[in-house]
Amino acid sequence: MSNLWLRRGISEIFPDQVESASADENLMQRLAPSDRPLRVKLGIDPTGTDIHLGHSIPMRKLRSFQDAGHTAVLIIGDFTARIGDPTGKSDVRRQLTEDEVRANAQTYLNQARPILDFDTPGRLEIRYNSEWLSSLDLSKILALLATMTVGQMLAKEGFADRYDKGNPIYLHEFLYPLMQGYDSVAVEADVELGGTDQKFNIAVGRDLQRHFGLRPQFGLLVPILLGTDGIQKMSKSLGNYVALSEDPLTMYSKLEKTPDSLLKSYFELLTDLPIDQIPENPRDAQKLLALTIVTQYHDEAAAKQVQQDAIALVQGNTTQADTVPEFSLSSVQFPAKLFFLVSTSGLCKGSSEARRQIQGGAVRLDGERVDEVDRVFDSPNDLTGKVLQLGKNKFVRFVI
Repeated sequence: MSNLWLRRGISEIFPDQVESASADENLMQRLAPSDRPLRVKLGIDPTGTDIHLGHSIPMRKLRSFQDAGHTAVLIIGDFTARIGDPTGKSDVRRQLTEDEVRANAQTYLNQARPILDFDTPGRLEIRYNSEWLSSLDLSKILALLATMTVGQMLAKEGFADRYDKGNPIYLHEFLYPLMQGYDSVAVEADVELGGTDQKFNIAVGRDLQRHFGLRPQFGLLVPILLGTDGIQKMSKSLGNYVALSEDPLTMYSKLEKTPDSLLKSYFELLTDLPIDQIPENPRDAQKLLALTIVTQYHDEAAAKQVQQDAIALVQGNTTQADTVPEFSLSSVQFPAKLFFLVSTSGLCKGSSEARRQIQGGAVRLDGERVDEVDRVFDSPNDLTGKVLQLGKNKFVRFVI
């Protein structure tokens, strides 16, 4: 069996594969035909409502294992989400309520459906780690804590930085890697997927499996995706993200402006297209990338339509763009000021940001720049059918 599907988009497989190694150290030997498919684990903590393209990378790799005949074990960290993964955090994370976690988990699963095979029997297990973690009594927790030293915990990226800077580290945060590692014990994982920032947590899972007499899992690490700014990792808080739940036009408009430096990695990590089929012309590559990814999360017809609409919007032909998301003016009290409309329509997070964007020349109405922050619209008739645009990627059409 070719291992090209396994290698694509992978930063590291550990332990390292060597031809002479046993099946415990050689993943290709473990992948060889056997009496049972491998159990491939991916854990997601539903700490928010949106999955973005960065989150899709390990899910896509999980789908590759499904397509190769193995069992995907998707663990919803409904228990660990209440602690919050301290990886990469300079401060303690806010602990979520059970209701918040449950609501977030449902949105995550809905957004994962275009990626994973939910339908083929035996190809997907969805597990909630509260199944086993909520039943751990104090004696079992003490046994888990006894498997690691404080020095080992402080070697974890993030903990060491916080300790050196004198920032507090709370004891419940030390439990997070152990609980995530215990997930691998509970589901008897053969392989665990995660970003490169998850190596410590995955290695803890290997150690705990050994401790409990199980064969240790392999770790497959995928790269952390840079955002659409080409500088920092993709993050909703930084505004450089593409959410899987976004409407087709917004998704296309963001992706067709992918920086040239990111095109190869985006194709490799976010699509199945052969790398040698990427157009040499960057503009052609941007369009193909946007069309391909929108097709994956919507459909081909929608992708082709928004491609045409994006061209129309760039040319200022707002009446020819049929797929612009609509915003109803029925809840707006008139007369209404421009900054309020930019904010309440969802193009900005608040009035202050809306004011800054208008003053900076980033707002257009039907293709014409509008820079009067307090411009007043007397009635819905002044706006109905018109397209309000923020920057190059965000649009809404006003309707009654």
